Amino acid sequence: MAIPEDDKLPKPRGGVARIFRAFFYSMAGLKSALQHEAAFRQDVMLGIVLVPLSLWLPFEPMTKVLLNVIWLLLLVTELLNSAIEAIVDMTSPGYHELAKRAKDMGSAAVFIMLTALTIAWVVALWPIVVK
Repeated sequence: MAIPEDDKLPKPRGGVARIFRAFFYSMAGLKSALQHEAAFRQDVMLGIVLVPLSLWLPFEPMTKVLLNVIWLLLLVTELLNSAIEAIVDMTSPGYHELAKRAKDMGSAAVFIMLTALTIAWVVALWPIVVK
């Protein structure tokens, strides 16, 4: 397939139109993750419990922010892992060592974020529990 000349490529829209389209692409990605990715749904359910809990417990404001940002980073990591898995499955339907490596690394990234979230919650809860 030949790459079109620069003058034959569609002109990208800028400004508000681009932002508007990007918003709907993002919403489509979230909808797809919720429909097709059990791990993403589980992480969302975790947030449905943890976010209100973090706001209710007597944490410092910065602790509340940190706990919820780490949870959001978990969602981001899960989305990127799902994207990696989808593209690997599309391009490499059979077993390939590099495909396995890519999927394992994406899974490891999610594991690290889950570990970070757990550590943050343990540290935040420690003074309350030890009282």
